[in-house]
Amino acid sequence: MKRHLMGVVAAGLTVALGVSGCGKGSSSGGDSDGKTIKFVAAIYDDNTKPYWDALIKDFEAKNSGYKVNLEMVDWTQMDAKVKTYVQTKQVPDVLNYNAFSDFARDGLIYKADEVLSPGTLGDFTPTFVQQAQYNGAQYGLPFISSARLLFYNKALFTKAGISDPPATWDDVRADAEKIKKAGATGYGLPLGPEESQAEFYSWAMNNGGGWVDASGKWAINQKANVDTLAFLKDLNKSGLTQPNPETTDRKTVFNQFAQGKIGMAIGGPFTKAGFIDPVNKELDFGVAPLPSKSGTEHNTLGVMDVLAAFKKDGGKNKEAVKKFLDFFYQKENTSKFLTTEGFLPVTKSAGDALSADPYMKQFVDALPTSKFAPTSNPAWSAVAGAVKQDLGTAAANEDPKKVLDKIQKTAEKAG
Repeated sequence: MKRHLMGVVAAGLTVALGVSGCGKGSSSGGDSDGKTIKFVAAIYDDNTKPYWDALIKDFEAKNSGYKVNLEMVDWTQMDAKVKTYVQTKQVPDVLNYNAFSDFARDGLIYKADEVLSPGTLGDFTPTFVQQAQYNGAQYGLPFISSARLLFYNKALFTKAGISDPPATWDDVRADAEKIKKAGATGYGLPLGPEESQAEFYSWAMNNGGGWVDASGKWAINQKANVDTLAFLKDLNKSGLTQPNPETTDRKTVFNQFAQGKIGMAIGGPFTKAGFIDPVNKELDFGVAPLPSKSGTEHNTLGVMDVLAAFKKDGGKNKEAVKKFLDFFYQKENTSKFLTTEGFLPVTKSAGDALSADPYMKQFVDALPTSKFAPTSNPAWSAVAGAVKQDLGTAAANEDPKKVLDKIQKTAEKAG
C-alpha cells in the first residue's frame, strides 16, 4: 500500500515466488538458539524504520533473551529480494509483504493459528481474514489495509474553471485538458514497477474489467482491460499525464501534486501523511470516488499487506515468532503504526478511533465494499510481478492488447 508505495525501479520481477525451485517444507537459515529471529520489513516512508526500531527495542526489553534482527527493504526491490530469499532457502522468520498464498502452497509458512494467540486471531476484521486464506485456512497475517480514492487539487480545479470532481472517464479527460490549459498536468499516472497493478485495477474495475472472470479464471486480456489500458495510453499520448508514466512511481506523482503541478491522482489514506504533508501541509485538496467509464458505478480498490511467518529449523523458531507477532498486534502498537503511516486497520480494536477523523473516515467507509486483487491465488505473485514490469510499456509505445496477452500467458503458466 503505501507500499509499494514508496519507491520504484526494479526490473525483472516477473517470477512466481512459489515456482522458484524451492522445495516443500521448512527452510534453512534459522538461528539455532530459537530466540533470535529475522524480520524483513517493507519501507513505506521515512517513518517506518524509526517505528520498528522503537518497537523492537521495547519488545526485547520486555522479553529477556529474545532478539529481533531487522532488515528494511524498499518496495521497489522487495519482489526481487523475496525471490532470492526463497530460491536460496534463506527466508526470514517474519516477512512484511503483499502476497502469501504461493508460500502457503509450497509449505513454507505457518498457519495463522500456529503463530498467533486466539485473542489476536479473533481481533482481525472478517473481511481481511477472508483475504488471508489459502485452501480454506488462514495463512496470511493481516497487517495494514488501504482503500483508493481520487485526489484532486482544489486550487487547480478553480483555476481551470472546474466545479466538481470527475464522475466519468470523459470527465477525467475534459478536466485534464482544462488543467493542462491552466498550466499544470491533468492527471498523474504512476505505471512504473512499484505498484502499477493497483493503479491499473483502480481503472479496470470501473470499466467492468479485472484480473479474473466470474469463475475465477484468469481474464487479464479481456476486452474491458484492453479498453482500459488504451484509455490510459491515450491520456499519456494526449499530453494529459506527466511524462514517462511507465517509469513513474506514486511518490513522484504526489510530490508534484503537492506542489500544484498535477491536478488529479489516485491515492489512499496514507497519501496525506506520506506524500502531501512533507511537501505542503497547507495544500487544499479534495477526495472523491474513483471515476468510472459510465459514471453509474464507483468501485474502490482495497489493498491489504500481510505478515508471513516462515517455518525454519523444524519449527524451532515458532515460539519466538509468536511472541513477537502477539506483541506487535497489541492495540497500542498497531494503532501507533497506523497513525504514523496513515493506513487503515485490519483489527477491530484499532479501528474505531480512526473513524473519528473526517479524512480517514471516507476511506474507512469505502473499505467494506472494496474489491481486492486475487491474492489467495498462488499465481498472483507472478502476475503482479509481470504487471509491474510490463504494463507501463503499454502507456508508452507498446500495444495494450499485446502487453495484456503477455501477462495473461504468465498467469496461465503460473497456474
